[in-house]
Amino acid sequence: MAKKKIEISIHSFGLYTPWKSKGKGIPKPIEFTTEIPITPDVEFGYVLNIKNGRREKITYRTEHPPFKDETGKVMPPFTGLEHINENNYLLFLGDTVWDPIEDKAGRWRITAYHNGKIVADKIFNLFMKK
Repeated sequence: MAKKKIEISIHSFGLYTPWKSKGKGIPKPIEFTTEIPITPDVEFGYVLNIKNGRREKITYRTEHPPFKDETGKVMPPFTGLEHINENNYLLFLGDTVWDPIEDKAGRWRITAYHNGKIVADKIFNLFMKK
């Protein structure tokens, strides 16, 4: 029997409840938006719905404004790899804001790849509340 083709779609995007990296669940959506007001610990991104993806891999890249690390060097884009271990899988790809929050304002782009091809791409505008 031929293997079913993997299906990947954006399930939700925007503002989310805080994500607990140690837990099994994914954060819950609060608001569907790409305009993200900066507050400490705000959680934003998107959830991918991956069907027929068991044993596959998703890589991701988060491009962000040019803020610096604790040594004063500009941080490169964040990258990572996620192993899909179920045939019907929800994967949260996102980020949060940490102090100092002011340098996190600007364009954040989160891109997901499967076998080198873009399967999801979303741009978020983070802005300081007035």
